[in-house]
Amino acid sequence: MPTDPLPAWVVTRRQAIGNHVRAARTDAKLSQEKLGELAGLDRKTINRIETGAYSTLLDHLLLIADALHVPLTDLVR
Repeated sequence: MPTDPLPAWVVTRRQAIGNHVRAARTDAKLSQEKLGELAGLDRKTINRIETGAYSTLLDHLLLIADALHVPLTDLVR
């Protein structure tokens, strides 16, 4: 069971993943809303993932990677 609050490195890593999602989305010239449509998620979820404010599900990252046509490893490297 995770500690509460989470260690700082977890939050930092979550923000780094969000930065990778944002970079891949902007490289694809997509808005958060359009990526959400393509991934079957709402814009707020995309925003929360990109800002690291949201502990996302692996399923969401898989949907986003598929919508962006990038390997999941590109988002979590």
